[in-house]
Amino acid sequence: MPMFRKSMIVLLLLALVAGGGALYGMKSTEDATVLDAGAKQAMSSSAREAQEDSITVYVTGAVNQPGVVSVAAGARVADAVNACGGLLPTADAEKINMAQAVKDGQQIRVPEKGAAKAAKNATATASSSDNGKARASTDSDADAGELVNINTADEAELDKLPGVGPSTAQKIIEYRETEGQFASPEDIMKVKGIGKAKYEKMKDRITV
Repeated sequence: MPMFRKSMIVLLLLALVAGGGALYGMKSTEDATVLDAGAKQAMSSSAREAQEDSITVYVTGAVNQPGVVSVAAGARVADAVNACGGLLPTADAEKINMAQAVKDGQQIRVPEKGAAKAAKNATATASSSDNGKARASTDSDADAGELVNINTADEAELDKLPGVGPSTAQKIIEYRETEGQFASPEDIMKVKGIGKAKYEKMKDRITV
């Protein structure tokens, strides 16, 4: 009888040890599941924050790899250009404000050196008269045949446009500095003081 009792006590102890081990294993699994879910949530939150802290812009023109790129919120034109591999040797860096802040969805066009002259040559037509006179080569004729890039032109160039005086030219420059570059020639009507009538006068003389 004493031997039987000892055997029962030993079996009970083994059962208690086995039960405690099972409970510990279940607890460890639950803790691991909670930790895994927390880690995934933290990673998801970090990914969302990174996405919210970036903007997307479209860079075209004289850069090594033109296209759509993502840059940090608050980035400058220079950051977007660098994200595209930097400027080409033919880029006219003086015609673009590298320090200008960019906005999500903005298009940035980097002009090439001599682009304005090329546009003039492409759009200029020879004028002729009934007596066969050749086209006049005066400065006024050259100005009339030249397309003005409203994203890069200075005040003097803008002042040559029909319906644009020094005051309006300055408003165009201020708009570029605060709102970013124009996406199309029609966007110039967003500048205060330029309506449909003025745009119709200058639309054949401007480009972006």
